[in-house]
Amino acid sequence: MRNNKGFTLIELMIVVAIIAILAAIAIPAYQDFTIRSKVAEMNTNAAVCKTSVAEYYQTKGVMPADETVAGCTTTGTINSVAPLVADGVVQVDANGDLATQLTANASGLSLYMAPYCGAGAGAACAADGSDGDITSWNCTSDAGTDITAKYLPAQCRL
Repeated sequence: MRNNKGFTLIELMIVVAIIAILAAIAIPAYQDFTIRSKVAEMNTNAAVCKTSVAEYYQTKGVMPADETVAGCTTTGTINSVAPLVADGVVQVDANGDLATQLTANASGLSLYMAPYCGAGAGAACAADGSDGDITSWNCTSDAGTDITAKYLPAQCRL
């Protein structure tokens, strides 16, 4: 009597099929994760400029007209262009590979951060500073963000 050792062809095919199914699930999830992490970098780039806008508003009592007046950085990152400011609203656009990935996934490219002032949550700040300090920032689609929600940080998906 002969004793065979090793795997049969059917057993090997089953293992290959299981690996293929797992890869089919894991690869899209990984791609979404990498896009989300790059969008988070855009959020960080905007956060630096948010601080400059808030300082300007606190000291001058008016919103800065542009990024130069606000004192924002003029340097972008590998995934985003330098932040732009228009009347206190910070805009960061995707760049490079991130822009390509977002476009391929039918997403917009812009992240906006709008300041909210006063006691009423969700109240846009008056340009003349008459409604108090900046109390929060809005980065949802209400502020103009057009990046697909699944790629945004949690605070921007509301």
